[in-house]
Amino acid sequence: MSETTSASAPVDPDLTRLDAVAKLLDNQFVIPGTNLRFGLDGIIGLIPYAGDMAGFLVSGLLFRTMMKRGAGPLLMLQMMGNIVLDAAIGIVPFIGDLFDFGFKANRRNVNLLREYYADGKVRPNAKTSLFLLGLLFFALFIVMLWGIWKLGAMLTAWVWSLF
Repeated sequence: MSETTSASAPVDPDLTRLDAVAKLLDNQFVIPGTNLRFGLDGIIGLIPYAGDMAGFLVSGLLFRTMMKRGAGPLLMLQMMGNIVLDAAIGIVPFIGDLFDFGFKANRRNVNLLREYYADGKVRPNAKTSLFLLGLLFFALFIVMLWGIWKLGAMLTAWVWSLF
């Protein structure tokens, strides 16, 4: 049975767990004398690739919750966008570490998920959303391959024109 808050709104144990993990990774610590918060993601991110793995762990938990409760493709796209942006910029030494301290992708995604489920409405089947997103990413992959092929052809033609 789920617990309730003082306002008698149901407390979802999955969202509570995600909140705790996101807090630990993004907001657990405060720089004394400031309102600047950071978490283990920023600290672990100083070790190459380890911080990115922590972010992917939270992402897996988020997607598990969405699969269990249902989610729409737009929410999934927003959350994937946060994950991809965090990972892409996080790869860059120093700049990625600074970005991790400010962007807080885990917290953003948990907040998106919490807002999405706040009204208590029945949500679409997440498997359908994942299928649609899979088709979208497959199409983007094909376009990317085509672009790489065209770029390769242009570079090859340019190199041959030099001789």
